[in-house]
Amino acid sequence: MDFSNTQTIYMQIVDWVFEQILRDKWVTDERVPSVRESAVHFEVNPNTVMRAYDYLQNQEIILNKRGIGFFVAPNAKEIILGIRKKHFLEEELPVFYKNLELLNISMDDIVSLYHEYQQKNSEQ
Repeated sequence: MDFSNTQTIYMQIVDWVFEQILRDKWVTDERVPSVRESAVHFEVNPNTVMRAYDYLQNQEIILNKRGIGFFVAPNAKEIILGIRKKHFLEEELPVFYKNLELLNISMDDIVSLYHEYQQKNSEQ
């Protein structure tokens, strides 16, 4: 994983876990890699992974079963969707609207490009 400088490493790990769950690579009640396994995988300090896992536990996305490990929580996917939607609507969408205005891009242009995108992806 190539870490970017725009976000803390532990939150990039959180986003990676989000994607695993949203793409159904990790499903409800499935064991997730241990802190140590993830630290080796990401080539980071185990404390960084533990911070990510603490965040995920606090959000009720993963559960810790003592002595066994971490597991995907039953409503993890719905919780992640809620977190991601909130972030998009509050953080990314205002920037998007500002750019539309600054670049003089119409909603018709956006709708047209969106339809092209949908058509291209439906053919794949």
